Amino acid sequence: MKIPLENIHKPSLLVDEAICRENIRRMADKARRLGVQLRPHFKTHQSKLIGRWFREEGVSAITVSSVSMASYFIEDGWDDITIAFPVNLRESHEIISLASKTRLNILVTMPETLEAFSGLLNNGNQPIGVFIKIDTGYHRTGLQPSNEEEIEKIIAICNSNPLLKFTGFLTHTGQTYQARGREEIERISREAFMQMLALKASFGTLPIILSVGDTPACSILENFQGMDEIRPGNFVFYDVMQTVIGSCDTGSIAVCLACPVVSKDSSRNEIVVYGGAVHLSKESLMYGEQLIFGLVCRLSGKGWSAPLKNCYVSGLSQEHGIVKVTSEVFSSIRPGDLLGILPVHSCLTAQSLGSYLIDGKLADAHM
Repeated sequence: MKIPLENIHKPSLLVDEAICRENIRRMADKARRLGVQLRPHFKTHQSKLIGRWFREEGVSAITVSSVSMASYFIEDGWDDITIAFPVNLRESHEIISLASKTRLNILVTMPETLEAFSGLLNNGNQPIGVFIKIDTGYHRTGLQPSNEEEIEKIIAICNSNPLLKFTGFLTHTGQTYQARGREEIERISREAFMQMLALKASFGTLPIILSVGDTPACSILENFQGMDEIRPGNFVFYDVMQTVIGSCDTGSIAVCLACPVVSKDSSRNEIVVYGGAVHLSKESLMYGEQLIFGLVCRLSGKGWSAPLKNCYVSGLSQEHGIVKVTSEVFSSIRPGDLLGILPVHSCLTAQSLGSYLIDGKLADAHM
């Protein structure tokens, strides 16, 4: 890894290509070994360049979180895409247009939505796959597995329109982000898988794909118990949150925010960096007994260090980051220096920055 420190003048998100590629390789190898399709969620990195690293590991199908993101990756030749966000009827014509350029799956949670969408299709359109979102405990969106009446209505709408193909059931066990440790993640996943398998069994001989995905489960599990595809996203970069959950260690975090030091306060052993909520978001977590917004690293021309002991981002305003450090670290830092911040949530940090420095070269992304 090469970091041209002299060229960094404002908050810049660094990507360690070697770590990132290893994260991709590890997940792709696991999927092959366990007999599931890896359909990674690209909402974390949103980068054509990083997407190509997935292709090199044999990935051919992807997940995105918006219509515009699907369009961005279609431009780079991706031809099997699931938009894992409930259909927004106000974007129906854009969705239909995308289906002429790629094999497209959409996500529905209500029969009324699909009925309205179906009415917009005509014989000149390409078939669109339909996943039904199932709520297996996260309680964000989705039908309850027991709500077979609504599920049957959605399947019936698909069967009544040759341009809609019922593809399967999709769930996101986002409750694993509140878990701590392997046992709790395994329990949450096992319960979700049982619900999905029971739902599939209740529909007899229909060809049904079961799609699951969250980084904690996909990082830890060694048995996906009858699931057909996995859709982790955050694993490409990981972050401090994933280390606390137990998905990885800090050595697997592939992104670091380089922040210029702009001020110091010796009475509080605090350093102020140019790197605030507009760069890191205001995502926080308890790290030991401290509420933190990121961990602090040293930067060199070859990368970043392990997190510095007892050093962390303690507060954020729009552009300011308040960094608590030890006396030893405080005395070694000068205004104009750069500090590295490992983000609590890499997805939001990447979204905020909109581009990466990879081996000293700027790589744009869809943000």
